[in-house]
Amino acid sequence: MPRDDCLSVTYNATLPRLYTDPSPRFSLSHILPPPLSPMELTTSPAPASVAAVSSISLLLFLLLLASPGAEAHNITHILAKHPELSTFNHYLTLTHLASEINRRLTITVLAVDNAAMSELIAKHLSIGTIKNVLSLHVLVDYFGTKKLHQLSQRSTSTSTLFQASGAAPGTAGFVNITDLKGGKVGFGVTEVHNVEATFVKSIIERPYNISVLQISQVLTSPEVEAPTGAPSDLNLTEILTKQGCKAFADLITSSGAEATYQENIDSGLTVFCPPDSVVNGFMPKYKNLTKAQKTSLILYHGVPIFMFLQGLKSSNGPMNTLATNGASKYHFTVLNDGDDVTLKTKVVTAKVTGTVVERDPPIVFKVDKFLQPKELFKATEAAPAPKTGKRKKSNDRDVSDDDDDADSPDREPLDDTADDRDAAAGLVAGGRLVAGSLLLSLFLSMAIL
Repeated sequence: MPRDDCLSVTYNATLPRLYTDPSPRFSLSHILPPPLSPMELTTSPAPASVAAVSSISLLLFLLLLASPGAEAHNITHILAKHPELSTFNHYLTLTHLASEINRRLTITVLAVDNAAMSELIAKHLSIGTIKNVLSLHVLVDYFGTKKLHQLSQRSTSTSTLFQASGAAPGTAGFVNITDLKGGKVGFGVTEVHNVEATFVKSIIERPYNISVLQISQVLTSPEVEAPTGAPSDLNLTEILTKQGCKAFADLITSSGAEATYQENIDSGLTVFCPPDSVVNGFMPKYKNLTKAQKTSLILYHGVPIFMFLQGLKSSNGPMNTLATNGASKYHFTVLNDGDDVTLKTKVVTAKVTGTVVERDPPIVFKVDKFLQPKELFKATEAAPAPKTGKRKKSNDRDVSDDDDDADSPDREPLDDTADDRDAAAGLVAGGRLVAGSLLLSLFLSMAIL
């Protein structure tokens, strides 16, 4: 471009606007106003451009705050696009490792193909042992292909979910990563001191959030494959008793509901436990129930699927319970308001106040009230809706949790964290809404100048 055509922006101190100066010079002084004298600081109003620059700076800062910090991910959906990894994907869900992966902000998954998984399955290991083996393939740090070739001293040792679980003896839950000659990268269990698998390809990389890498073989060791007790070997009432839910644990035993709870541990179980003080206060009502009603009431506090708190927060709507049986709905509605999760029946609304036990399975949440189904108790908390001036048309109706049966857990998709997509969509949508509002304010500020 010819020199005479270069334009720079210069501030005219006599006019509160910007104009063009056909000179090639450009510096920050051409945009910003000259410094004010002490007298002007106390008597002169701030030039319009100063207000504009301040507004723009504030808006840019707020835009940065509105941007989502981390993008939610769903490992089941990521691997579903790669049929050669379907067996690995299936067992991540079966062992509930998919839920753990999805709720972590920084993670690296070392996936293996169906042929490698077939060799693991042929060993006829228990599902608990398979979980330990696969948790060794989930690194609790981010490793993309670039980082694999930039290791300090060409090798590093990193922790895995197996180490984080507390089940790994010593350093059996650490994996060595080595940058080999010829551009290859090797992986091996620290305790074994050998390279067991090599890098094949990258499946997906979202820097510092999630990386999924395919490796050639399953990583394992005698410590990882050590026999583990089956989930059904766990004594639920014993666990509850040790965690401050003794009164409720006693009711599980005395009501005859214990066998049903134990039978559902293998497939996944979520329990909502009222603390001892709440149970003791509820006993006068409980004693008036028949034997069958007591059993149904205690089963009403269990859900036959495994749900982390994050999954519960994204599960608005009716939820079946262990007491659900055909015409006997016995379901409650999960409601979310920010970080608050409530369980609403037609009789009471209970708040989830914390996590008592987080074993996989089961998981036990503490609630501040005894859950009371409408099948057994009169709806005392339900208040009539306020009347309005207009009457609804005859073909309109209110939608409540009694209109349709809750979806059976058996009909739930195999991915037990599929709702993470909705959570991510809400996060991004919220960021866009705030960003849009701030941009509108920016344009209005510039229009005023």
